[in-house]
Amino acid sequence: MNILLHAIDPIAFSLGPLTIRWYGAIIAFGIILAFIVGQREMVKRGFHPDYLTDLLIWAVPIAIISARIYYVIFKWDFYSENPGKIIEIWNGGIAIHGALIGSFITAYVFTKKRKTSFWKVADVLAPSILIGQLIGRWGNFINQEAHGGEVTRGFLENLFLPDWIINQMYIDGTYYHPTFLYESVWSLVGLLLLLVLRKVNLLRGEMFLFYLTWYSIGRFFIEGMRTDSLYIIGDLRTAQVVSLVTIVIAIVLFFYRRAKVKPIVRYLDK
Repeated sequence: MNILLHAIDPIAFSLGPLTIRWYGAIIAFGIILAFIVGQREMVKRGFHPDYLTDLLIWAVPIAIISARIYYVIFKWDFYSENPGKIIEIWNGGIAIHGALIGSFITAYVFTKKRKTSFWKVADVLAPSILIGQLIGRWGNFINQEAHGGEVTRGFLENLFLPDWIINQMYIDGTYYHPTFLYESVWSLVGLLLLLVLRKVNLLRGEMFLFYLTWYSIGRFFIEGMRTDSLYIIGDLRTAQVVSLVTIVIAIVLFFYRRAKVKPIVRYLDK
């Protein structure tokens, strides 16, 4: 058994006073890859080549800000006493649900301004969102955060994980569930399913609704394993509540749009 209990250095490299952390580099890589995949499909679906770039110029910074606001709201007991730390995003403290809410609102407003279909844009970009999420979770891995409860090394070895993952899950003398990996794999499976659903040619909006449902189901169960959850009241985990609400809304919208939205437009329609 090869046991090397050396954590990965969160700093990728330094250039003079500039320090580049793996977390930021991984997030940036996820955004770039998501953009490349989304851009190709956007052009195929008839959008102007600059459309996605124009959208992301607004959506990315707003997503970061909303992710921070979301986190601060649910940690208000701390930040109300330490208001100077609210802007210290470099010390950690962003929530993906906040980022998604901010980016979805931005996309809705943007599509209305451009007189394009929000549902069409959301369908095209649903796989790209999952690409960003499945890659971004590896930033949590590097930071040794967003993990689950205690486990044994034997448990992790039985998952057939390589030593470099197992060793990184050894934190302060204890091994933990690699919930970052569970969510990353769940997102990868969802991505593959979405790529298949493109060929099925669902009704417009249903690719996006599938994404919302798929991600929320996985997040609900994985969140229950985590040790760093945000809470609404007592033991009520914020992410689980948001996930359940999202699932219900997505399912209601699926049946409502099938019954009420006319004329019927499908994913591959121009």
